[in-house]
Amino acid sequence: MKAVIQRVSQASVTINGKKVAAIKSGLLVLLGIVSDDATDDISWLSNKMVNMRIFPDAEGVMNNSISDNHGDIIVVSQFTLHANTKKGNRPSYIKAAKPDVAIPLYQSFIKQLESDLGKPIQTGEFGADMEVALINDGPVTIIIDTKNKD
Repeated sequence: MKAVIQRVSQASVTINGKKVAAIKSGLLVLLGIVSDDATDDISWLSNKMVNMRIFPDAEGVMNNSISDNHGDIIVVSQFTLHANTKKGNRPSYIKAAKPDVAIPLYQSFIKQLESDLGKPIQTGEFGADMEVALINDGPVTIIIDTKNKD
């Protein structure tokens, strides 16, 4: 799994003109899944995300996590995170998991994140054409790949 995590002061997801998710302070997570991702990737990534100290403390130092900050999270599926751009000008998405593999992992990740954070997670819609709006706070943007756990 590959995740692009952005600390936001606000974010939203709109599908066909209807806002389906919106948060104030928190994280916008773009999540890409490959076919060999597994449940240990889900728990590791969720734990890392919930405990990552990227929010400012009283002195303005990034010492607090999303849990400490009581922030919210939006998770958006994004297969294009696994684009291969080595050859030519048209990205290849062959590494991205097919929906029959990706959807159950995506849903399991959201459930794990809800459990770890202790509150509901907002989402986009898997496979939909979405408009994602955000105000990146900091800016803080971090990329995590579960293939680089060690």
